[in-house]
Amino acid sequence: MTTATAPTPLSAPAEKQQSGWAVLRRGLALSPEFKQGIAVTLVLAAIATAGRIIVPLAVQQTIDNGLRGDGGTDLALVRWMVAGAALAVIATAICSYAMNVRIYHASERGLATLRVRAFRHVHDLSTLHQQTERRGSLVSRVTGDVDTITRFIQQGGLMVVISAGQLVVVTALMLAYSWQLTLLVWVCFAPLFFLLKAFQKRVAAAAVAVRVHAGRMLGAISEPVVGASVVRAHGIEERTAARIDEAIDGHRVAQTRAQTLIALTFPMGEVAVGVANAAVVIVGVLLGVDGQLTLGELVAFLFLVTLFVMPVQFGVEVLNEAQNALAGWRRVLEILDAEPDIADPGAAGADLPRGPVEVRFDNVGYAYPDGPRVLHGVDVTLAARSRVAVVGETGSGKTTFAKLLTRIVDPDEGRVLLDGIPLTGVRFASLRARVVMVPQDGFLFDASIRDNVRYGRPDADDAAIGTAFADLGLADWLAGLPLGLDTPVGQRGESLSAGERQLVALARAYVADPDLLVLDEATSAVDPATEVRIQRALDGLTRGRTAVFIAHRMSTAESADEVLVFDRGVLVERGPHRELVGAGGTYSRLHASWAAQQKPAAD
Repeated sequence: MTTATAPTPLSAPAEKQQSGWAVLRRGLALSPEFKQGIAVTLVLAAIATAGRIIVPLAVQQTIDNGLRGDGGTDLALVRWMVAGAALAVIATAICSYAMNVRIYHASERGLATLRVRAFRHVHDLSTLHQQTERRGSLVSRVTGDVDTITRFIQQGGLMVVISAGQLVVVTALMLAYSWQLTLLVWVCFAPLFFLLKAFQKRVAAAAVAVRVHAGRMLGAISEPVVGASVVRAHGIEERTAARIDEAIDGHRVAQTRAQTLIALTFPMGEVAVGVANAAVVIVGVLLGVDGQLTLGELVAFLFLVTLFVMPVQFGVEVLNEAQNALAGWRRVLEILDAEPDIADPGAAGADLPRGPVEVRFDNVGYAYPDGPRVLHGVDVTLAARSRVAVVGETGSGKTTFAKLLTRIVDPDEGRVLLDGIPLTGVRFASLRARVVMVPQDGFLFDASIRDNVRYGRPDADDAAIGTAFADLGLADWLAGLPLGLDTPVGQRGESLSAGERQLVALARAYVADPDLLVLDEATSAVDPATEVRIQRALDGLTRGRTAVFIAHRMSTAESADEVLVFDRGVLVERGPHRELVGAGGTYSRLHASWAAQQKPAAD
């Protein structure tokens, strides 16, 4: 026996988080597109970097050799220096443009791969696992968190490496002019490097807080949008607005704190730049007086200081995006690291044979994570092609029975078998093709009726869809719609009534052509007239298939071949409707209570 435990939360404690370099390496490994063609990109970057140092060299040569001490000018040398500098500037611009375009293309391909991986893995997680975190926060990880990585890759990313290369090249050239001034520049900027390193952990923690609050904010905003009708119906606009305001304010505080930390780095950079320039001028003049440095070399060195400062300042500016990107990458990796508690056996799994399915619950028990046990020792076999109704009071275990049958959850005791094959050993592709569940509220996507029905079988043409509606006795309903199959259903199907959404969901299940059909209270939220229509459709849908109905309305149980009665997680009765009514047990009591409720409606 195994005990159900709560799925691991996606947000890992700070002390267990991977280092920035480890996160970066894993992120790049998951999106190999980032590194495709990087050699050419680096060559372009090297040319662009080399082109920048041509101008200081040209200036130095022009001043020292092009301008003669007698006031004359070597025009030929000056022309060559100007032409060389102009060509270098043009080459630098072209290479920089080509380099940036390549970075954009590679980053978009890599980030698209990362989004797809994260999105698919979210769907691999069970519904229980998904419920450990708000849906809005999950969406934030796949969208907003990846966007932070996008900004860093495109605006920083490889440019950080290129800037580091520029620092090395510029430092080497400065050393060629004056080792004393080079040492002076590094002494001026050394404190900045140490301060930035000290700030790194604090900025990283602040960036993680920003991403967490962004997810909470998205969740707080998206929930009332989806449930707008409930908010209005209960008049809780002010309370809802207060929750949203609290989430937005939490994000504002986190973002302000992060930006305040970043803002502290800018004046430090400005101070270092100012001190370095002033020190170079003063010491450079003194060196010039001693004959250790020419005027052209001093001016060229000041140009080189500017080229030295550019990557340093860029590094300071990119610190914010880098920490945000690492925080976003961590949150995406947390999704990808989350092990699905319902695992697909994949190629090693079995395929269910076609045909009506026999269902076997072999001493099955289940308890929700950190919750009470809701099923105890269920041992039952459902014959192929039978219509079975599962009844019981609220909380008796009916819906859990359906979840186990469709492998939304796995039992922690016993086994569920289809045609003698344990569900845990069936490939998801085969299971989803053979077993279809129609929930209480048939969820519809924001598309046409045709597109929603095709979700059951993407290759279904209009003829097959029309046949489905006809066989289910719904052709007249479909014909009564102004646009027929082209009728848009709206977001979550809200342009249709609850009963009409259920009709489309039944047509979708029919087109999918499953061998085992599980219907979770398919008529529980519709009016009597629509219920009659749905019941006729169900007769057509379940014909020749094994069908399990999770029902509150006893009209479904009356027409079933067999009824399973659950009470507090225990299968207490089973048998045909007539036998159970006459037995005077739990089912008889439930049926009598239901029948009494129907009499006032009939009167």
